[in-house]
Amino acid sequence: MATEGERPEDNARVIAGRYRLEARIGRGGMGVVWRATDQLLARQVAVKELAVDASLSAAESRLQRERTLREARAIAQLRHPHIIVVHDVVEQDERPYIVMDLLEGGSLAERISRSGPVGPVEAARMGIDLLSALRKAHDAGVLHRDLKPANVLLTLSGIVVLTDFGVAQVAGATTLTESGSFVGSPEYTAPERMSGVRTGPESDLWSLGALLCTALSGESPFRRDSLGGTLHAVVVDDILPPAAAGPLLPVVRGLLERDPERRLDAVEAERLLRVFLDTGRMPQVPPGYTPSRRGASGRGTSGRGAAGRDPGISASASAVAEPAVPHPLRAPFAVSSSMRNVLIAAALVAAMAVAGVSAAALLMGDGGNGPTLPGGSVSSSRTATGATPSPGVSATGSRPTASAGRTVPTGYRLVRDAAGFSLAVPVGFTREAQGERVYYMSAGKTFRIGVEVSAPEPGGPLAVMERAAEKGPDTYPGYRDGRVTETTRSGRPAALWEFTWDGFSAAEGARHIYELCWEEDGRMYDVLVSSPVGKAREAREYFDVAVDTVERKGS
Repeated sequence: MATEGERPEDNARVIAGRYRLEARIGRGGMGVVWRATDQLLARQVAVKELAVDASLSAAESRLQRERTLREARAIAQLRHPHIIVVHDVVEQDERPYIVMDLLEGGSLAERISRSGPVGPVEAARMGIDLLSALRKAHDAGVLHRDLKPANVLLTLSGIVVLTDFGVAQVAGATTLTESGSFVGSPEYTAPERMSGVRTGPESDLWSLGALLCTALSGESPFRRDSLGGTLHAVVVDDILPPAAAGPLLPVVRGLLERDPERRLDAVEAERLLRVFLDTGRMPQVPPGYTPSRRGASGRGTSGRGAAGRDPGISASASAVAEPAVPHPLRAPFAVSSSMRNVLIAAALVAAMAVAGVSAAALLMGDGGNGPTLPGGSVSSSRTATGATPSPGVSATGSRPTASAGRTVPTGYRLVRDAAGFSLAVPVGFTREAQGERVYYMSAGKTFRIGVEVSAPEPGGPLAVMERAAEKGPDTYPGYRDGRVTETTRSGRPAALWEFTWDGFSAAEGARHIYELCWEEDGRMYDVLVSSPVGKAREAREYFDVAVDTVERKGS
């Protein structure tokens, strides 16, 4: 969580006999966020103290508390570089607390307020990272339901992290919405959610579309002067993407499709953003686009595993077009009857809100079976988290393939190394062996891609990375910001180690390293990319491509 606006407390509390609450660093509709010290492990953490609704009966309060704890524990199982790490979920004095990573930085909302909108390239990188995080959550059956700039943290090192799953919905669980309360922020909420029905991953993708508009222009396209006006804009008004959407317009338009059955899915959205980052131009969404078969993550049939990175996905040159001038989004095809009913219900909510009808009147009108009127936006704390930007690349089908289904991206070449592996490296990078690791380096060795293939070690990838991280201060002068994350690579257990150190010389400055370790076919693979801190985003692209394309030679 972020650390802006701290308010120290004179009488610090200790909860669960372990976490000392020291300063308030954020407050929102879901509760208060504290800077705290984990006295057992002697480390700084963020603790979210969830608000208790005093209007609930004792039984209702207990059910809400149990539900919150159950959902928070499910969210704690998520491990992804772009999702906030939840360390613990505790309860004291019948109040739930969530213990998370304490990340130095500010939210995207604060960044926009302070410095203005971001450019298309930065927005595309953020979009890719958030899509990766959402796909991980959706694969686990978790919906975020409150994706907005205040819940995206930009760390001091430029990493984007998604936070505040406090209103998330876990598959199979009774939700706060079902119990009669609306959660989320209306100007980022999908129209189908306005009807009060159970929704899927598509609703988070709508929110991402609205978030991208805000990042690019500084304001949500659905912001109005009143709640009723906002609801009407979401459900009824023509959607006018901001002119600043520019080259990202096809993605924004696809995500802000009111019919979730027609909405751009995560895989296609990521493909388009990667093509833009690779070529500087955006392919158009195919006319009459319909998402392919959807699973829990809302991904098409081309979806990859939970790691959330696609290998190079082909895009024909003929599909690439100059960005169109933004114009209102109207229904380009017939809306399904089921979706029409949802939109009618949501439109009724919006119309009645504009007319000043209370939520209580709506809820009492039909025995609870009709649409539920949002009782207002539920703001999160000022803290938020994000994930490391991971710009990607695209490739055409005419390029060589690293293996079946893995295409070598534009600007890369496939190398078959004498050390027994192959991978795609940027054109112009040269080989240099250093001990058991083989490096491919750019001119001046600014960027270094290292690969080591060895025998498996005790404990598997996670234990290997944790042992390496423990030795980090001894191995790398000025070692800092070290973090080991359990993840997967092509469905196999893997571990990601990321850190910064002082670098090879004072003249060159600090360097950042991404390193992934996994086992495959009886061998342990270790891929790392090192770069100056200021070029970490470009390094992440090289890292993603290396991880996606490396394999045993001849396989």
